[in-house]
Amino acid sequence: MKRRDVIKKGLIGAGSVAAATTIGTPALAEDRITWRMVTTWPKNFPGLGVGAQRLADRITAMSNGRLTVQVYAAGELVPPLGAFDAVIEGSAEMSHGAAYYWQNKSRATSFFTGVPYGMTSRELAAWVRYMGGQEIWDEIYAQFGVKGFLSGDTGTQAGGWFREEINSLDDIQGLKFRTPGLGGQVWEKLGASVVNLAGGEIYQALQSGALDAAEFVGPYNDLALGFYQIAKNYYMPSFIEPGLATEAVVSKSKFEALPRDLQQIVEFACQAEYDQVASDFYANDPIALRTLVEQHGVQVKNFPEEVLQAGAEAAKEVLGELRDSDDALVRKTTESYFEALALLRTRTEQVDGAFLTARQKYFQM
Repeated sequence: MKRRDVIKKGLIGAGSVAAATTIGTPALAEDRITWRMVTTWPKNFPGLGVGAQRLADRITAMSNGRLTVQVYAAGELVPPLGAFDAVIEGSAEMSHGAAYYWQNKSRATSFFTGVPYGMTSRELAAWVRYMGGQEIWDEIYAQFGVKGFLSGDTGTQAGGWFREEINSLDDIQGLKFRTPGLGGQVWEKLGASVVNLAGGEIYQALQSGALDAAEFVGPYNDLALGFYQIAKNYYMPSFIEPGLATEAVVSKSKFEALPRDLQQIVEFACQAEYDQVASDFYANDPIALRTLVEQHGVQVKNFPEEVLQAGAEAAKEVLGELRDSDDALVRKTTESYFEALALLRTRTEQVDGAFLTARQKYFQM
């Protein structure tokens, strides 16, 4: 072989190695990140638990595995109501739950889940995404080193399961009732003895008599949890949770350390899941309710007007206390929320409400 050919072949070979090295280096050097997501929901729980898993799968798939999220159901890594603290303390990078579970840390958290006589889920999303709600939420959660995103939407929830009928305010006095958040404070003002329990703990408490009544979400979830086996009086709708949202919480430092594209994947996956969960509940709630009524003898009822009116007055008291809070951030959140609600409800009531009234009255197929 001529010397010139040897040199030529050597250069080609060297070039091929260099090209292969150049092409292969990013893949070899690219960091692969794994996050642990702890949840407040039982494993594979309809709507909520499934939504948490689907969110994790979305993030993993959209990032092509660069950010893999592993899900731990309630109790697998931490207790269900310990999920938020797990992110704060660093034993998990991410959690999935409901913001009002953490109102002991800041009463402002409840505004990002469900407020008595407050926003519907569409109104809540509008406030958070377009009217300054997310920025205030970021400010609240920055105190704890975390960041929150809306991650699921159950819509307006059911009012709850009661062993005995509720015919007046007298029937509420001393009632042992599971219900969280600001709504729990409203029921306390109505005379109930309120406790908060994770979803997976409610059935046993009802069965043992530790609870006289409980609310969780709505027919889709409540059927799966079997509450109908103990209580047959099912009240609709909830006046304390008109548009409940779940949240995904991430470690602020871990989130900010992500490349910009992975940050956007987390954010947009949460937005997609907020809407996906809403459709899941809207499709399956009426099916589950029909099963509860036709197969399990559940009696669907409305709260008496006396209770609804007293609930509204109690809600004004609870929310008025927040507006006058010594905590400047709680006051700021309350003012922003109700400024947005005053505007958004005009659209809901004048357009959606008027249409629904007309459809109910004039259109049957």
